[in-house]
Amino acid sequence: MKNLHELGVVEAAAAIRSGEITAEALASALLERARTFSGLNAFVTLDVDQVMAAARRADQQRQAGQALGSLHGVPIAFKDNINTAGLPTTAGTPALRAHRPKTDAPVVKALKDAGAIAFGKAGMHELAFGISSNNQAFGAIRNPFGDRHIPGGSSGGSGAAVGARLVPASIGSDTGGSVRVPAAFCGVMGFRPTVLRWPQAGIVPISSTRDTAGPLARHAADLAALDTAVTRDASAVPVKRLSDLRIGVPRSFFWDDLEQETAHICEAALDMLKRAGVTLIEVDLHEVAVPNEAVSFTVALYEVKRDLDAYLRDEAIAPRFAEIVAEVASPDVKAVLAPLLNPASEVPAEAYREAMEIHRPKLISLYRACFAENQIDAVVFPTTPLPPPLIGEDDSVMLNGRAVPTFAAVIRNTDPGSNAGLPGISLPVGLTSAGLPVGLEFDAPAAGDRELLSLAIALEKVLPPPPTP
Repeated sequence: MKNLHELGVVEAAAAIRSGEITAEALASALLERARTFSGLNAFVTLDVDQVMAAARRADQQRQAGQALGSLHGVPIAFKDNINTAGLPTTAGTPALRAHRPKTDAPVVKALKDAGAIAFGKAGMHELAFGISSNNQAFGAIRNPFGDRHIPGGSSGGSGAAVGARLVPASIGSDTGGSVRVPAAFCGVMGFRPTVLRWPQAGIVPISSTRDTAGPLARHAADLAALDTAVTRDASAVPVKRLSDLRIGVPRSFFWDDLEQETAHICEAALDMLKRAGVTLIEVDLHEVAVPNEAVSFTVALYEVKRDLDAYLRDEAIAPRFAEIVAEVASPDVKAVLAPLLNPASEVPAEAYREAMEIHRPKLISLYRACFAENQIDAVVFPTTPLPPPLIGEDDSVMLNGRAVPTFAAVIRNTDPGSNAGLPGISLPVGLTSAGLPVGLEFDAPAAGDRELLSLAIALEKVLPPPPTP
């Protein structure tokens, strides 16, 4: 048996089921590794006694001959905006430090029903409004491939924990890139499901139109197993032959203005796909930029106040949006949310209506036409235009000799598919000369999740394996 911390989700479940290892041994090895690499600050909450008790129960159930779920005994971390009974859910913000949900979010319940063990709460960018995970309330989260660099966000703790082999998988949330960006920056895989494929209840929200939970893991089969457990979709993932795959390459916009090493590594990955028999087709999606800009912040900043207040009411939490924002610790998050407390600075209802009734349908239509007219399974592009910035480069970062806004630069490629509600997967494709990971994203048609997972399983065989920090 390999080092226990190297086991993926499917491998660990099989080893526990067969008796090759115990859930207690796996949990103990991961807890020891989490202690060793505690400087990454990947976890906000990690209750050792709770994890070990759950692992021992899992072993007792197996020994007693009880029916075992598909994920029996496998530790999984959860982003700290996902409700977990018995553990705090803070969303990385001071006003929710004492929040301990009474019940699990449906996503958590489904995974526990499949036998998974909750392995702590992963840190995040405050209220999920950012991509650095430089959280001023709970401390900056560090990239396992370079601790002066960000792990991405907002699911930064999830990316760092999976990349550092502290846990085989973590469940994050993604509004504009918050699963796929940390996956790319931490050398792992990240899957954003089609919006509403995974339940939204019990997760501190930004936008019901854009939000979805999604997994980070080191193997495509693990993403598929987690998707099966959450959705209870037992249909087989289709088997894809590389020679049957048709993938669109949207050069304009998505491949523009890339950092030099990122461009080189991603082009090399495309060459690998071509040599393996994948058909690559140049497609045009540059028109998505305009409707995406009209949708992105307009929808998020209109819906956050409404949706966060609804969550707080459901959780019987006395403070409301205004009180939460008043205690925000991270300056970048405060700068975005504080103006919403002034009615004169709120997103006008008319702008929101136009975003939802005109611009978002236009965005969806552009993607739908691209997939249909070119008869492609997915489109491919660099997950981010640049490698992980340094911690502290919250406002601006250098890209090809120019200072550019960090947030906008990092989510440029992940945001359009998010606003169209599409499923997307980021796969690791290499390291820069500084040893920092680079990711390549594949977006598929809406509701094509199982097909996309199948594509990732097929591509994993020819792309570089997830790097070890």
